[in-house]
This record gives sequence, C-alpha cells and structure tokens, in this order.
Amino acid sequence: MAENIRVRFAPSPTGKVHIGNIRAAIFNWLYARHVGGTFLLRVEDTDLERSTPEAIEALLDCMRWLRLDWDGEILYQTSQRAHHLEVAEELLRKGLAYKENKGGQGECVIFRMPKEGVIEYDDLVKGHMKKKAKDTQDFVIVRSDGSPVFHLANVLDDITQGVTHIIRGDDHVENTFKHIMLFRALGAPVPRYAHLPMIVNAAGKPYSKRDGSAFVGEFREQGYLPDALFNYLALLGWAPGDDRELMTRDEMVQAFDFAKCKASPARFDMRKLTWMNGEYIARQPRPAFEAEFDARLDRAGLPRTPLNGHRDALLDQIQPRTKTYADLPANCAWFFAETYPFDDKAVAKRLHAPGTPDLLDQAAAALGPLPDFSPQTTEATITALAESHAAKLALYVHPIRVAVTGRAEGPGLFETLWLLGRERTLARLRDTAAKLREGTL
Repeated sequence: MAENIRVRFAPSPTGKVHIGNIRAAIFNWLYARHVGGTFLLRVEDTDLERSTPEAIEALLDCMRWLRLDWDGEILYQTSQRAHHLEVAEELLRKGLAYKENKGGQGECVIFRMPKEGVIEYDDLVKGHMKKKAKDTQDFVIVRSDGSPVFHLANVLDDITQGVTHIIRGDDHVENTFKHIMLFRALGAPVPRYAHLPMIVNAAGKPYSKRDGSAFVGEFREQGYLPDALFNYLALLGWAPGDDRELMTRDEMVQAFDFAKCKASPARFDMRKLTWMNGEYIARQPRPAFEAEFDARLDRAGLPRTPLNGHRDALLDQIQPRTKTYADLPANCAWFFAETYPFDDKAVAKRLHAPGTPDLLDQAAAALGPLPDFSPQTTEATITALAESHAAKLALYVHPIRVAVTGRAEGPGLFETLWLLGRERTLARLRDTAAKLREGTL
C-alpha cells in the first residue's frame, strides 16, 4: 500500500453533474481508499458565467449525496490565477513558450511542443501509449484576454496539490501528451495516468441526455438510491472479476484494482441500473423505506392512511416490488384513494376484450357472499369460477387486477383483494364493469 498516493476529482461546475463525470470521481475515490491515499477535490471554476455559487453548491450536494467524501480543503482554481500567469511568464523567459497574435484579438501565450522524438507513457487502463512529437502541435496556454487555458491551469494545480495519479475519462488522452510535456518543462514529476472508457448507449455512441437520464440529479429525483447508483457506476469499466454485482462500499474498496478495469467502452444499461436499485430498496431497513414512502405520498397528494388499515401489510408487498421511489405513488394510489389512475396499456390489453364487463360482474357476485374475505378464500372462489366456465384462471385474474388497481402489475391479486377489503373490491369490480359498458373507460 502507498499512503502518499494522491488523486483528485476536478470538475467544472455547471449546475448539473453528468454521470460520466461522477463515474470518474467514484474511480478516484475507490482507488484512494483502496491504497490508503488521499482523495482531493478541485473546483475548476474559471468559467465565471457557468460556475456560479449555485452550480458549485449543486456539485457539492451531489458529492455529499453519493457519500464521496474528500480529504482536506477544496481548491478553487480561480484562487490560483496569479500563480498560473507567473508560471506562463517563466516559460516565456526560458524560451519554452512564445507570444503570437491569434486572429487579431491580441497576443496569446503558446507552449512550444518538441518536434523530435516520441512522447510516451504507461496508462494504467489503456496500456502503453505513445505519439510522435512531430505529430503534435504547439498550443495556447494563456488567452489574449490574459486568462489561463485549461491545459496550463490543470497541470499547475496538479503540481500544487501534489497529485500522483490522474484518473479521468479517455476523452483526455490527447491532452495527456500535451500535459506530460508541460510537467517536464516545469521540472515536475509526471503523474501516472488512468484513462477510463467512455460511457456509451446501446448503439455504441457517447451516452447523452438524448438517451435518457444523464445527470445525477435526475436519478436522485426519480428515486434511485445513492448506494445503488454508486454501485452501478463503479461497474461501468471495472469488475471485481468474480461475477459480483451487488457490493458494499467496503467490498468495492477492497476489490478495486486498475488491472481489472476495461479499456473498451462501457454500455449504460438503464434496465440493469433499475434492477439494481430495486435490490437496494428491497434490502433497506423498513423505517428508511417508510420515510421515503410517506414523502412520495405527500408529494403526490395522497393520504398516508388507507381506508381500511393494512398499511404494514401493504408495505410488506410493495417494498420488494419497488424499483424506483418515483414509481411509488402510481403503484399504490389504488390503496390510498378511491380515485386512482388507470394505465392505458393495461386497460387496452386486459379490459377491452369482449365479455369483460360480464366477467367482472361474475367475480363480484361470487366474492360478495364469502364469510371470510382472505387471500385464501378469494383465490379459491375465483379459481372455482374460472373452472365453472371452463376458462383459465388468468382470464379472470388479469381483468380483475386492472379493474381494482388500474394497473397490470403489483402484489399478488388475492393479497391485493384482501388489502382492499370486501366493500372496496366489490364496488370497484361493478364500477369498472359499468364504465366499460358505457364506453367511458
């Protein structure tokens, strides 16, 4: 273990944190914690129009939500501007940079790249990387308005913070050849580099907002748990090597190794993330689940107290079936209110078949006289009803479920009927049958 390893996450705050950026933060954090090193946070806030106090707070809030705790004080890049410009002047004096008028806008400071030899380094993820010096170009390090360019500021801040390993996306590979020469020109040790694979969509293109949720805040709002999102993003480009997927933070820290990182693009799979989130929700302590459950009910304007009790029994059914917290109000509105939404697809598939109104009335007539309205008795009754009509049980189960809940999925039908109680079940069956006959559903 190397306790002097220092890594950094250096985002440019814009108000929204992309999953690709936070994935880089996660890999930096995992590596630092694995080796007992230091995880630094640097805010590259030189874009004054976008790096507002609100944008910076949104970034920090995202870090805190994901429990990406950093070590030491945050370094704000704007605080280093005077130092950046002093170093640029030093490079000019040494002949390692020169001034040039770019487009009539004033003089820029240009860094002089070598014209002979090879620039090479060993990437911890991508392997040996090299580029002929003659294939590189000199580049601007200070703009004509006197502001330092990313390349200079980034390298100097890494030197200031004593960064030993730079872990970032592979869209920076070309920048790395430039940065290596800057480190050498400044007489500073060159850090080790690890370039993470790009996150792509199903078509292999860079994952973006067009493909679905792309920012951490969106996942948070939709009811994804921070630990689930952390776990999933950690597996985009890395695997422990033993087919484990659901892992605690400690397990990920212990197993993390760049040798197990992949250089090929990592495909973002929303279905897998949603599955993983459901697994995390199912394992939550009941008080934590119930607190979020109530918050979602309040936000949707639903009463917390059902009309006939059985709240705990409902939670027993709902928690293991919840994939995201955003689904909760719609998934259980039928339990808390008599006016509940009907899913259009479920109605079209399950209620619009000929004879469905009669089928629902038959079910109501059969269930009404039951002396004991329980999951066992209702199941036996509907099973007998289906057999008496030489029909499969599913012919009754699916329409009854949609009629009483408005949805095609949920807890077991007979547990659902018991949770609703006799009066509500019978009223809903008859009301849905009437609406189907009227053509209003």
